Amino acid sequence: MRVLLLTETFLPEIGGGERQAQLLSQALTKRGHSVTIVTRRSSQELAREQLHDGVLVIRIGPAGRGRWKKWGLVISALPLLTKLRSQTDVVLVSGYRILGLPAVLAGRMFGWKCVFKADSPGEMSGEFFRAGLAGLHMQPSSAPVRLALATRNRLLRHADAFVAISNEIATELRANGVPAECTYEVPNGVDTGRFRPASSAERMALQRRLRLPNGPLAIYTGRLVTYKGLPLLLRVWCELRRSGTPGTLVMVGTGSADIHNCENQLHEYVESHGLNDSVVFTGAVDNVHDYLRASDVFVFPTEKEAFGASLIEAMACGLPSVATRVGGIPDYFEDGDNGIMVDPSCFEQLREGIATLLAGGEQVAALGRSARQTVIARFSHDIVADEYLRVFDSVVGRCASA
Repeated sequence: MRVLLLTETFLPEIGGGERQAQLLSQALTKRGHSVTIVTRRSSQELAREQLHDGVLVIRIGPAGRGRWKKWGLVISALPLLTKLRSQTDVVLVSGYRILGLPAVLAGRMFGWKCVFKADSPGEMSGEFFRAGLAGLHMQPSSAPVRLALATRNRLLRHADAFVAISNEIATELRANGVPAECTYEVPNGVDTGRFRPASSAERMALQRRLRLPNGPLAIYTGRLVTYKGLPLLLRVWCELRRSGTPGTLVMVGTGSADIHNCENQLHEYVESHGLNDSVVFTGAVDNVHDYLRASDVFVFPTEKEAFGASLIEAMACGLPSVATRVGGIPDYFEDGDNGIMVDPSCFEQLREGIATLLAGGEQVAALGRSARQTVIARFSHDIVADEYLRVFDSVVGRCASA
């Protein structure tokens, strides 16, 4: 099968969607299928075409940084899709809020089968755009926005299938007119070989190689954006340090071109509150698994989350974690069973959760072991890749028999 995977951003940008695209493309390639990734050239330094782990990655304009540039993909994608029309059987759009329109138009013209996967909640309902619309003094319920969303959604519903990575997104799809028979619940996956627990010796060796300090290490991985709860996390960390809690907070990732980018704000807070000796910013890295395996606990205070791929990766590494009760996280993360669950934006609960994990002990270690077992049973990349192939086979077979 020839699969064309469309995604707004791809590696070296760091985020759950980017890593999921990489993981799925690798798994499909290993099964003998052909995968081509089309994404935006988010930096002028990135090659327009390159092989990434055996997968062809094609980057198109508009190139460079800028929060509005991604919308140019609506125009720039269609010529490339036309060029690839004879090399494609199925199009998978990861994050269809922008790339969904050119994909479904190309599908109608060239007979492709289109599968849409939301990387974030609110992509179909329009809630995802609330922050951006606020700058224009509008909201999803504004009359012009409602009209635009209704028109767009009418076109998007021509896709052959929709993948929901959480119960929340499946409910959103149904509420916005997507037929149940076109909806498939498939979670995100993780490479459980790469993301695996480290022995004490391995952890110490990784800390030396990555130049991380000794002592307890708490880690966050993902985009440095406000809706991940990171300003709150730093306030909590500041309080923990003042109360004598030992440790270092490692923050892996960048703010990228996200409208909610708070990277500079986080650096300024660390500097102004004297946290330079206890907070490490790694920037963009291509070995997230090494940083997770070098750490002791994982913190994920997100306020909005479709699934939580970063959390799944940490769980696969056997890290005891504290995470918020939002989005798709409660689908697999259970308080007291495989982690500590807290309410979003709650300072006290987050502080107590992190302090409990850093204190260690057998109960905390048991949370990490249970987390690893959860991932092995439900989210290995082989299981998820097979589910996607069932979706592809279903839409191809359904259309062939129509």
